[in-house]
Amino acid sequence: MTKTKALIAGLSLTLAAGAAWAEFPDRPVQLIVPYPAGGGTDIVARTLAVELEKELGQPVNVVNRAGGGGIPGQTAIAHARPDGYTIGLIASDISLYKPQGLTDLTHADMTALGQTNELPGSVTVAADAPYRTMDDLVTAIRDNPATIKGTGAAPGASWHAGFLGLMFALDMAPDQVIWVPTQGGTKGHLDVAAGNSDFSTASLVEARALIEAGKLRPLATMAAERVAIFPEVPTLQEQGIDYTYGLWHGVTGPKDMDPAALEVLSAAVEKAANSDGFVATLEERGFKHVWRPGPEFEAFMAEDLAKMQAIFDRLND
Repeated sequence: MTKTKALIAGLSLTLAAGAAWAEFPDRPVQLIVPYPAGGGTDIVARTLAVELEKELGQPVNVVNRAGGGGIPGQTAIAHARPDGYTIGLIASDISLYKPQGLTDLTHADMTALGQTNELPGSVTVAADAPYRTMDDLVTAIRDNPATIKGTGAAPGASWHAGFLGLMFALDMAPDQVIWVPTQGGTKGHLDVAAGNSDFSTASLVEARALIEAGKLRPLATMAAERVAIFPEVPTLQEQGIDYTYGLWHGVTGPKDMDPAALEVLSAAVEKAANSDGFVATLEERGFKHVWRPGPEFEAFMAEDLAKMQAIFDRLND
């Protein structure tokens, strides 16, 4: 009888433990976005949140923690309680902070749950510009140093980093081009269309309306392959320039997350990020769907940080 009671008690504890594990999440999950509402990162996050809710069976509340170039918001993700109820959608800016001495925060301060997408850069000029290929533009830069104007972002921001890498890939010093700071890629493209700058390195997504209106001409995408929204635009590599660059987004949480919550979230993020609804919305808006599970995403971010460190080290030599 005693043995029977002990067996029943042990079984009850096992079932109770299993039930506790299965209960996560038993309340809403917060998804931090380190940028303002309405931007590209916010659009990706809100689209993903809809699909995550289906997988988790709980509301997923998007919370915008904008400002400071994304540092405060991404810091909030890293410093959240590791119980699984606070995660975030981070962007490739996380790889730019430490190389520029802005903060010690890196991807290594978080738990990678999965990459969701990429947004390749481009080289885009005005529709009436004399440049019809990358060779035309590169020749003009070489022949007229410190005369051609590039734009697309503030110094040190993502599209400026893409420009720096491109110049180094061309074995040219960045100061061979006059960089005109702008508040984001869309404004950079507008600057080019207005004739105030000669080219932009921001994405084709941000240039889409101006390209379709006949005001801009894309010379190249910085993606490894041609992009779906403009399949006629060649890659840099097709034009003899061995360089790729783009922004990316992915889901992370704080370090040392609760193992049970991590398992549930990892599975949910994977299903949500590969759902028909999420992928269709990305493609409609011109983002490139890219899925990397947690460990692969972690390795990818480490490589990206090393790449950015090399760019800024070379810039400061």
